[in-house]
Formats: sequence, C-alpha cells, structure tokens
Amino acid sequence: MKSVIGFIVLFSFQFAYTQSVKITGKIKSGTNVENIHVINKTAQKFTITNASGEFIIPARLNDTLRFSSVQHKLKDVLITQEIITSKTVTVILEEKINALNQVTVGKILTGDLSSDIGTVKGETPINFYDVGIPGYTGKIATQSERRLAEAGEFKPKMLLGALTGSIPLNPILNGISGRTKMLKKRVKHERNEALITKLRQEFSESLFSIYPLSEEFRADFFYFCEMDENFYQTCNGKSDLEVLEFLKHKLKQYKANQQED
Repeated sequence: MKSVIGFIVLFSFQFAYTQSVKITGKIKSGTNVENIHVINKTAQKFTITNASGEFIIPARLNDTLRFSSVQHKLKDVLITQEIITSKTVTVILEEKINALNQVTVGKILTGDLSSDIGTVKGETPINFYDVGIPGYTGKIATQSERRLAEAGEFKPKMLLGALTGSIPLNPILNGISGRTKMLKKRVKHERNEALITKLRQEFSESLFSIYPLSEEFRADFFYFCEMDENFYQTCNGKSDLEVLEFLKHKLKQYKANQQED
C-alpha cells in the first residue's frame, strides 16, 4: 500500500514538474515596453510584448525566460513553483544607458580653417516652408538610387517614339551597355545590407539565446541570410515574430551546411 501511495506521489510530482502552463506576464520599465523579445530558452519558444508590455508564453517549472530588447539590459528569469501556481509574472527591466560623447559649450578656434568653420554659428537657412512653396518631404534617395533614376529603364514601347522623333536615348543606351542592370544590383545590395545590419543589431541576442551559434560564425550567418533571394520581401516591414521565424529557419539551414562541410 505504501509503495502504491509513494508511486502516486512520485507520479504527481513528475506530472507537475513536466506540465507546461501558459504564463501571462507584464513588463515594467521607464521606457518603451512594446516589442520586447520574450524567449523561453529551455523550451525554445518565443513571443513579443504588446504596447502595454504584456505577453503570454508557455513554460514549465525551472524553465528560463530571457528578456531582450535594444533599449533594455538583458535579463533572465527562472520559472519557480510560485509562478507556475499563479500563472503570472511581473518583470522589471533596466534601461540601457548609452554614454554620450563629450560636449564642448562655446566656440573654440584652433586656427585651422577646415576645423574652425564647423564651429562658426550662422543663421538657419530658409527652406520651402518659410516661403510657402511645396517641397519634397519623403525619403531621400541614396546616390545609387539617384543614378538608377537618371539612367532610366528601357521598355519596348519606347521604340514607338522613333515614329515621332522623340525616342529617349538614355534608357536604351544604358540598357544595352548593362549600366542599368549594374545599378539595379547595387541598389539591391545597399538596401539588403542596411536591413541585415538592422536585424543583426536587434535580433542577435534573442536568436542566439534559443539557438546558440559561435561568435566567429555569426557575421557569416547573417551574410548567408542576406543572400536568400526572398530575404528583403520576407523581413522588410514584418513583425518581430515573422523575422525570428525566418532567421530560425535560415539558422537551421546554415548549421546543416556546416555539418556537410
């Protein structure tokens, strides 16, 4: 009889230990609490916080939750029996403090014209708002994007212009010489490079907390992601969860390639 009771107690303890429950959490911080990455390192699950800093994530006793964001210091929280019982957790995150460069107040002239010209105060230049005329307020194009726009893109219907004597020569000549194609590749590369740099900064801690990768291979891994033909369409403007899923998929591919090599 004692052995049966002991077995039941042991089974109950084992069940409670391995049972996964949904933990409802709340982030508190003096700064923005939206889009903070919440990672269950033990179960390899992740989610993000909403605008109020709230989240829901499955966890078991003794799992470790990691909280990561660009604005906050990294923090790990161990899932205790108290958290399992209440199914709630409140986490206070400490804001990262970035040291600012030394600021000098007032003019200091060195005698070097190229240096001193930057310290001279002048009147704010008049812009199109001041004189009441319309102006462009959208995203400023890069040098490569401007060059591509100037080169134009050849379209067969342009040849119809020969009938009226108004055929545009730039798009045709640039298309034949391959300059337009070269500029398109350059614009695409610069666009992808800017996005992968942003993702590397924002997602490295979260991704490698769940799926470890040696520091020496991380730069190569992100280059591997950038080379995916669907990289920009899959990651640009997407939610953090969608981006993490893409990076997780690519990391599995990358590790498989390493094993083959």
